[in-house]
Amino acid sequence: MKVNVINRSKHELPAYQTEASAGMDLRANLGEPVILQPLERKLIGTGLFIELPVGFEAQIRPRSGLAFKQGLTVLNSPGTVDADYRGEIKVLLVNLSQEVFEIQDGERIAQMVIARHEQISWQLTDSLSDTERGAGGYGSTGKS
Repeated sequence: MKVNVINRSKHELPAYQTEASAGMDLRANLGEPVILQPLERKLIGTGLFIELPVGFEAQIRPRSGLAFKQGLTVLNSPGTVDADYRGEIKVLLVNLSQEVFEIQDGERIAQMVIARHEQISWQLTDSLSDTERGAGGYGSTGKS
């Protein structure tokens, strides 16, 4: 699938790192480094603008290495970029560590996965079909 993109950053376009990668790394597009204090959140621009086909979304997710090693994650994960959005893709980062984190221009800050989705229409009913699980919710299937 081809996707129209405007790149107003000084960095190359996101790319898949391996043949089977689902996500592409997004880079910070900054005029100067951004400091994230512990528990602070900031919206970080990428300089990218995309035009997705209807029926697709871009999901913005944390990078596992940053989350594990630095405590940096995407706050509204996964963030959704809808097919009709034409603004800059921005990443809402939060620093969950106890250390200050400095984001540099061009740093890989998140990953983007393009996913197909469906829209539904509701059908009111008085009952739902039975399943083995039924209404069992949080923790209902055991510890492991």
